[in-house]
Amino acid sequence: MTGRRSFIKNSILSLSSGILVSPASISHYFDKTTNPGESDDFWKEIRKKFPLTDERVYFNNGTIGPSPYPVIKAINDTILKLNSWGEYNGYNDSRRPVADFVHVTEDEISLTHNTTEGINIIAAGLPLKRGDEVIMTTHEHAGNALPWLNQQEQKGIVIKAFSPGKDAATTLNLISDLINPRTRVIAVPHITCTTGHVMPVKSIATLGHDKGLWVFFDGAHAPGSLDLNVGEIDCDFYASCGHKWMLGPSGTGFVYVKKELQPILNPMGIGAYSDTGWEISESRQILSGYVPTAHKYDYGTQSAALAHGLKAAVEFMDGIGMEKVEAYSSGLTDQLFNGLREIGHPVEILTPSEMSSRGTMVTFRIKDRDYKTFGQMASERKFRIRLVPESGLDAIRISTHIYNNRGQVDEFVSMVSDFVKA
Repeated sequence: MTGRRSFIKNSILSLSSGILVSPASISHYFDKTTNPGESDDFWKEIRKKFPLTDERVYFNNGTIGPSPYPVIKAINDTILKLNSWGEYNGYNDSRRPVADFVHVTEDEISLTHNTTEGINIIAAGLPLKRGDEVIMTTHEHAGNALPWLNQQEQKGIVIKAFSPGKDAATTLNLISDLINPRTRVIAVPHITCTTGHVMPVKSIATLGHDKGLWVFFDGAHAPGSLDLNVGEIDCDFYASCGHKWMLGPSGTGFVYVKKELQPILNPMGIGAYSDTGWEISESRQILSGYVPTAHKYDYGTQSAALAHGLKAAVEFMDGIGMEKVEAYSSGLTDQLFNGLREIGHPVEILTPSEMSSRGTMVTFRIKDRDYKTFGQMASERKFRIRLVPESGLDAIRISTHIYNNRGQVDEFVSMVSDFVKA
């Protein structure tokens, strides 16, 4: 038994000190003055930070973003430390780094387990009543659709939906046309999960506030793909996760609640750390109040290891520079978009052609061809992609990130061309 314990301990320690350490030091590439287009070596070294296999091309970051070695190491090191010392605190350590990453204040950030949890906090916490209307799109992920549909069932609110336009101006007009005296909330994606449509969020926030509405964005696909400043958007609420473009661990996320709206957004679930004091005795039963920050929306014991993983992910992305990340990722997207457009009929690109409405995902379909058959072909050729049955699109979505390269994009476009000609 002693030998077995020793083997397990040594195996764990080897993970901490060996495999999880970067295979190549790239600290000298983290010079934010470097133009990301100047050297392929920069991005080749970034790729070495990931444990991704070379036997498959991963084009599905919009579902799960693989974490780099520093994130995995941070999780592992924290687990070892906590279990060695019998500690259990530390999950709060990621609150300030996350707030800084999206450019808001620490007391406006609640730490969650995913985007959906954050959306539930908003949808259930707003003082909505029967007949109040919420504007949404027909391109929602289940994580945004279901919390609001649940409030439709629970409170009798009314959802009004529109299909995003091909450009920002059209989308803004479609939202404006739905606003009436019963409208209370605009709750739409920052970037749609279906077509990668980047919504004109600043203009939507301005429109909503001019009409006296609350404005919420499902931001699952923005932090880590865009050089994002939530404060400049000036929305009221914003929810996202750590496990997509931020390259953090699953089970992490955040919701932003504008400071002045925290008294309005009711905490529908509370626990340790969300109160200012409480007592249950034979003579008194009292909740003194809630903490005066967004911390009141998260509570109890959470994973310090995952929190430190998220913190490491933020530090990793900041080390590269989000302006570089966005420029490189957008370049791959443009290359893919233009390559598919050159193929022409029967390829139909569903992602907007307007540059400001296009992020780091491209969705397309091949007319009169079964998208599932294409998915099978992609799998056989070792591409990990996502099919999009939502909204009846029956399409193919490609999402690239900093671990991808131009050669992989060219190879994929060639595969699409082969499929069209077959």
